[in-house]
Amino acid sequence: MFALPASAQMTAAAPAAGATDPSVLRWAFAAAAAAAGLATLAAGYAVAVVGSAAVGALAEKPELLGRVLILVGLAEGIAIYGLIVAILILNRT
Repeated sequence: MFALPASAQMTAAAPAAGATDPSVLRWAFAAAAAAAGLATLAAGYAVAVVGSAAVGALAEKPELLGRVLILVGLAEGIAIYGLIVAILILNRT
């Protein structure tokens, strides 16, 4: 409730210098797309490698399930970091 006036003031602020320049926006969109896309590709590769090793480990020792899930989750986190970077780039312009 108290944040509403503050957010109204923030949205009424002038845009950043150079934010209206089309070439700056073009590079910002390209950088955001590259950050999200490459991070997603890296996460997919990491999940494939870790997942295949995890299946082999679980076939031999089923009690490793908790550790394996953590490792696969860490590999998927790469895509989330890329998405956060892309959002930060787009908010900067």
